[in-house]
Amino acid sequence: MSFFIEKEVECNFNFDYEKVAEAVVSASLEHENFPYEAEVNLTLTDNEGIHAINKEYRQIDRPTDVLSFPMLSYETPGDFSFLSDENEDDFNPDTGEVMLGDIIISVDKVKEQAVEYGHSEKREFAFLITHSMLHLFGYDHMEADEAAVMEEHQRKILDALGITR
Repeated sequence: MSFFIEKEVECNFNFDYEKVAEAVVSASLEHENFPYEAEVNLTLTDNEGIHAINKEYRQIDRPTDVLSFPMLSYETPGDFSFLSDENEDDFNPDTGEVMLGDIIISVDKVKEQAVEYGHSEKREFAFLITHSMLHLFGYDHMEADEAAVMEEHQRKILDALGITR
């Protein structure tokens, strides 16, 4: 697995965020039985930075907590059967890894929401990465049944890591 973190802002967390992020990405891949080595990019920004990206790509004029930019298109969430070594566009030519996509997180929102929801910054950070990884696997939460499936996957991944509320 290749996992890259780009910091656009200072990350004054009281935990090793790089270690937590990598553990969550790895646990998510394992939970979903992802059949290939994967590449994931994480950008840590602030409310101003994520606001600009949210406005540009989603036409939503406000900051958000996390944005996901999947590189793959799924017919069924979590079904990787469409991936094939023959489809070179899905693989990084230098590493041979599947390029899953990009995760962008607002450090400001991690801190704000940890207080709002009454749990640790570590838990909020891990939750947002888990949530985004599931989007990179094709899951969504636009409908109640989709949201329930996604929430169950999130809970199982975080529980496996011992990261609870």
